[in-house]
Amino acid sequence: MDNPTRRTFLKQSGYVATTLTLPSSLVSFSTFAPMTKNNTFDVIIIGGSYSGLSAAMALGRALRNVLVIDSGKPCNRQTPHSHNFITQDGRKPGEISAVAKAQVAQYPTVQFHHGVAITAKKEGEAFVLTTQQNKSFRAKKLILAMGIKDIMPDIAGFKECWGISVIHCPYCHGYEVKHQKTGILANGDMAFHYAQLIRNWTKDLTVFTNGKATFTQEQAQKLAKHNISIIEKEVTAVKHHKGKLEELVFRDGSTFSIKAVYARPEFEHHSDIPEQLGCEVNEQGLIKVDAFQKTSIDGVFSCGDMASPFRAVSHAVASGTTAGAVLNNEMTQDEF
Repeated sequence: MDNPTRRTFLKQSGYVATTLTLPSSLVSFSTFAPMTKNNTFDVIIIGGSYSGLSAAMALGRALRNVLVIDSGKPCNRQTPHSHNFITQDGRKPGEISAVAKAQVAQYPTVQFHHGVAITAKKEGEAFVLTTQQNKSFRAKKLILAMGIKDIMPDIAGFKECWGISVIHCPYCHGYEVKHQKTGILANGDMAFHYAQLIRNWTKDLTVFTNGKATFTQEQAQKLAKHNISIIEKEVTAVKHHKGKLEELVFRDGSTFSIKAVYARPEFEHHSDIPEQLGCEVNEQGLIKVDAFQKTSIDGVFSCGDMASPFRAVSHAVASGTTAGAVLNNEMTQDEF
């Protein structure tokens, strides 16, 4: 998929996208607009977090009949505060979510269904979806915005600290733990990249490889140059108090006092619907999209975490706006 020029982007999308304040799904969709009795829509959006709601607003304002299907379990639901999102910095994700959904619900052509989509297929000119509740819906176009599900490692306490003191992004959380005793739970190239980046926030940095280190000689020398220690012991537990790190516990029984740890666990999509539809994925396991959020399947768009390595609220919102606007523009051209 080629990267378009700016002029091509503006021509195809129909307008310049702006970032809207529409984050995560911690509030039940049942609070908002009742489900329509109809089961046919212009667009179905699977996933109602940052990117899904952003796409829904763009489409609702374009007078499109939209259904948003969401289970209310975003990956950031344990994170106490959202950061690095202009106008919303420091707010609780649930508070932002409530405002976002209330704003989207004001558009009468946007409907909500609290549930999980489990199958999707193309039938003629329409996509047909079914949910766990055995509900069936049809739409001309689809937006996949289900996000991803982090796979927690077999380390006691890791899950409880995830998003609180075991974190993945210094831009989202680094300022809150600046200058503190910090660890990196990774190995090889990933750990080296983290070390380069996080050193900007703290110089008290240790790499925990959770086994034999796999750094190149040059990488090991650079880490040593910057006084970044490498500990190759296997981590078996994270000692914490209400999600706030206190110590790492190693298999030999020894411990290491620490305040924050950066990690990037494996992930999977919340659903195999992209696979059912035949959407291509990239080498990272993310849905392959172009600059307009179009997937390899005609009529199917994807946005948010499942289509980008940039796991940031602002980026998810922007990608949702782009998907909604470009999709609407595509439909207007088809209908003209």
